Amino acid sequence: MVLCSFVFTVSVVGVWLVLFSLRVPNMSFTSPSVGSGGRTVRRAFEFGRTYVVRPKGKHQATVVWLHGLGDNGSSWSQLLETLPLPNIKWICPTAPTQPISVFGGFPSTAWFDVGELSEDAPDDIEGLDASAAHVANLLSTEPDDIKLGVGGFSMGAATALYSATCFAIKKYGNGTPYPSNLSAVVGLSGWLPCSKTLSKKFEEASEAARRAASFPLLLCHGKGDDVVPYKFGERSSRALSATGFQDVTFKSYNGLGHYTIPEEMDEVCAWLNSKLGLDGTPS
Repeated sequence: MVLCSFVFTVSVVGVWLVLFSLRVPNMSFTSPSVGSGGRTVRRAFEFGRTYVVRPKGKHQATVVWLHGLGDNGSSWSQLLETLPLPNIKWICPTAPTQPISVFGGFPSTAWFDVGELSEDAPDDIEGLDASAAHVANLLSTEPDDIKLGVGGFSMGAATALYSATCFAIKKYGNGTPYPSNLSAVVGLSGWLPCSKTLSKKFEEASEAARRAASFPLLLCHGKGDDVVPYKFGERSSRALSATGFQDVTFKSYNGLGHYTIPEEMDEVCAWLNSKLGLDGTPS
């Protein structure tokens, strides 16, 4: 196993973010919502700057990596550049700045809104769809022979896992066709949005089970995570497997909180090399 020579701790941005830690080219998406009196209101999503890490060797795969709440694409691009994965191009977008309900409306960079961190909390389908569509758009210009992946940390991991389900179903939550042909998804310290409705969507979508059966997913979670509890990652892994994803790898780390460590990133490196079939050549 390759040892990545770094230690990267994800800092929580301000007192507001202690509750729930989780930051693309400047692009925007607008989604409809229903306002008072039944009037349709459209939410505009203005995505921030995207940071790109070019492959140091032969370009074989492109992975969009999504940061956590309150962060931006820059911090993760600096980390990903140090990984011994010369054949991967990394695209690190920045989420829109929007009011976050769990912070009492305080604005933060976020891929979607969060009212509370619980299994009964409603999912922000508009926000999830807008972010998944932004990721798909970033991947849309990659060459046909390049394998495509999505990964992320915390809220970014949740968005990555949501993208995996959109790929299997071939639709976003709003029913719009999902265009990207993904090859792998990685989620660190995150959870699976819309888990309670996933089985029903699979039943309604032709070929979803077939696509999911061979689709590789890696979920990693620290047992000491006091922001996104370990049980959320564990249950997300089980929900994906129960739905039909047969190639799910779940890695747990004793004592690990809501951040990443070299051991975890070594797992990510080895897994991506294996699942994407990278040859590891530096030039």
